[in-house]
Amino acid sequence: MNVDPRWELIHGDSLKLLPGFAPGSFDAVITDPPYASGGRTQTEKNKSTAKKYSSMGAAALPDFDGDAKDQRSWTRWAAAWLADARRACKPGAPVCMFIDWRQLPAASDALQWAGWIWRGTAVWDKGNSRPQKGRFRQQAEYIVWGSNGDMPIDRPVPCLPGVFKYGNPQHRIHLTEKPLQLMRDIVRITEPGGRILDPFAGSGTTVLAAVLEGYTATGIEMSDEYARRAVERIEAELSQAA
Repeated sequence: MNVDPRWELIHGDSLKLLPGFAPGSFDAVITDPPYASGGRTQTEKNKSTAKKYSSMGAAALPDFDGDAKDQRSWTRWAAAWLADARRACKPGAPVCMFIDWRQLPAASDALQWAGWIWRGTAVWDKGNSRPQKGRFRQQAEYIVWGSNGDMPIDRPVPCLPGVFKYGNPQHRIHLTEKPLQLMRDIVRITEPGGRILDPFAGSGTTVLAAVLEGYTATGIEMSDEYARRAVERIEAELSQAA
């Protein structure tokens, strides 16, 4: 969908596209898949993503698919794409997957079932959340991370923090968009010059962050509307940065 050799965004379903990549194509997987966790009951989960994650009413951002699974189905689905993504990665490649507290146990299960080594959980502190009297604030999301087999300690990458504190983006083009600076920090777990895979590109933030930090990147996005928005956003911001 573009002519810049540093990045590509493929419009399609990751479960169908990931098996088509040659083994050892990527140096890292960094992604923010649908959490399928909004709501306490299955009825609430089945609502549109705009209703679950936005209070903007008619002005809400477009919906996206894949967010209405129960936990068992989500875990099976995540294990499937994580296994295909691992096969497409080089030995030692890191994987970083965003998730929330509800699906955190399922995410670490799926990661290991797919053959990755689970190495820890980092924290994204958003700094704000809906207050609930007598409750701890749910102001954090998590990054379950690991590696495709052994991960040498002497890789030429910096020492990364375990907690990242950034507020939500103010002018989002996706319902669950992550801050650009957060993603610029996280992609640095990849060895210099590496190629990063994001199977759920959304607004294109991971792809954009990767290119800005000197990597190449491939994103996959199933939604027509979000694929279009991501390409426009990446092209515009890279043009400004040139």
